[in-house]
Amino acid sequence: MRKNLSDILFRVLFSLIFIGLGSEHALSDDLLQKLMPPWVPAPRIVSILCGLFLFTGGFLIAIGYRLKLAAKMLGIFLLVVTILVHAPELVANDSPAAHPDDQWMWTALQRSNFVKNLCLIGVCVMLPYYQVGDWSVEKIVAKRR
Repeated sequence: MRKNLSDILFRVLFSLIFIGLGSEHALSDDLLQKLMPPWVPAPRIVSILCGLFLFTGGFLIAIGYRLKLAAKMLGIFLLVVTILVHAPELVANDSPAAHPDDQWMWTALQRSNFVKNLCLIGVCVMLPYYQVGDWSVEKIVAKRR
């Protein structure tokens, strides 16, 4: 019982960031589009696609189905975004903020997103080796076979 409860709490809590950000990207992304680097083509389409990708990966992990696939999807996504978006912004020092005094906030945001992504990548690296508990779609499907 404890393993199953711990498992579902782990999967749901870990997934919340992907489900939440995925939903935001797909449904209400005005702010996210403003924060995207200028080189991103068709920001709205990219945002929706990223949102669907994040939501799908997070949802699969939350329900405990195709965990290895979801972890690889999200890990690769995080790696690409961290390298192409957050890492360059750490050194660029060119905030989209209206006032130069707000630069510290942009730097703090980029630094926290960079470190957060590294932590999430670490979990995604371990998830393919993780065994889901009995309260997962994977186990329910396996029992019915």
